[in-house]
Amino acid sequence: MNGEEQRGLRESLTEEELAIFDILTRPEPELSDKEKGDVKKVAKELLAKLKAEKLVLDWREKMQARAGVQQTIRVAFRTLPPPYSAELKRVKTNLTYAHVYDSYSGSGKSVYESALN
Repeated sequence: MNGEEQRGLRESLTEEELAIFDILTRPEPELSDKEKGDVKKVAKELLAKLKAEKLVLDWREKMQARAGVQQTIRVAFRTLPPPYSAELKRVKTNLTYAHVYDSYSGSGKSVYESALN
């Protein structure tokens, strides 16, 4: 097991959830343990919602589907704890969307799936 896999186990996050958690927490803001727990919850819930409802076949090809992914991320990030300013949420939203766009082609296909096979 590599270092990232061990860290994922320590944080109780899958590799996919850990990627979103890292976007939300690195390089800022500084968070308390409770706030980190809140951010983990946001990362898990966001990924579950995206995979269940938004990352459909060819979602990257359709403007409405892309907008739906962006909106889902924005709505999820509204629940981030107070260390996240409106500007920081905007930056993290853009970074998360770019990650999702690059990592998920739709219909259950992702860079994480190919890493398992």
